[in-house]
Amino acid sequence: MSFVEYGDTIKDGDTAIVFLGHESMFPVKVQHGSVTQTKYGVIRHSTDLIGKKYGSKVTCSKGGWVFILHPTPELWTMNLPHRTQILYSTDISIITMMLELKPGSIVCESGTGSGSLSHALIRTVAPTGHLYTVEFHQQRAEKAREEFREHGVEHLVTVTNQDVCKNGFGVSNIADAVFLDIPSPWEAIGHAKSALKAEGGRICSFSPCIEQVQRTCLAMEESGFTEINTLEILLRVYNVRTVSLQIPDLGKAAEDNSSPGFDSNSPSHQGSSCANLQQGTVQFKSGVPLREVVGHTGYLTFATKSLL
Repeated sequence: MSFVEYGDTIKDGDTAIVFLGHESMFPVKVQHGSVTQTKYGVIRHSTDLIGKKYGSKVTCSKGGWVFILHPTPELWTMNLPHRTQILYSTDISIITMMLELKPGSIVCESGTGSGSLSHALIRTVAPTGHLYTVEFHQQRAEKAREEFREHGVEHLVTVTNQDVCKNGFGVSNIADAVFLDIPSPWEAIGHAKSALKAEGGRICSFSPCIEQVQRTCLAMEESGFTEINTLEILLRVYNVRTVSLQIPDLGKAAEDNSSPGFDSNSPSHQGSSCANLQQGTVQFKSGVPLREVVGHTGYLTFATKSLL
């Protein structure tokens, strides 16, 4: 199993996603002899998982069933153990595009955090690219190394435990792009410039506060970066549902009611009115924004290393 290469069969040691329903899933490490408890009952790894195909429908001990999905960076973002605040797919998608990443790109990142963005970057630059990620916190760095090894991507990433603001990324003039998600990104702009290739490259800084953005933009300008711009991405999700509305009566019923001999109290006429009422409806799809939406996450500041 690898996050960058799809495998058909569930194997011992794989990380799989147990899908119980929309907004209800969790990761599990498949191990021979282990069991996983769900609200639908027990999943026995040896008999229910190992050797089965990814995407299989597995029946639990209580008769309920779940799907076992192959892990992807998007699914991992939704289910990973949070060691820090993380970036979600909305911001990750724009970061990947604006940094102009592709297979073979070299990327420097700080900090690693919970590894949400890291997995997406690795998948984007694979199979010939590389991610150099720096994490200040020693335990988080060690946990990230362990996860990358379990997920089969350790050959595509180098994890370094140091202060990027003081010691940089540990590489020079090799990166196509740099990403910063640290409290004081303006202190690391000089190191980011040194890590980027001499022929230029892209940089992105994620900051939740506008004061951080202001200081970062000034540092970028002083370091000779160009095309500096800041974005905020807000996602609006729509609830699509089927709606039934009655076709308006534009007078035909009134004309019928006014005809000679019409008795509104007659059971036969009441029945025909109800039938017409039922027939006079139309169904269509309607989209309504959710009442509660995710608001501000952070500002994304992008810039390009000048060739001058």
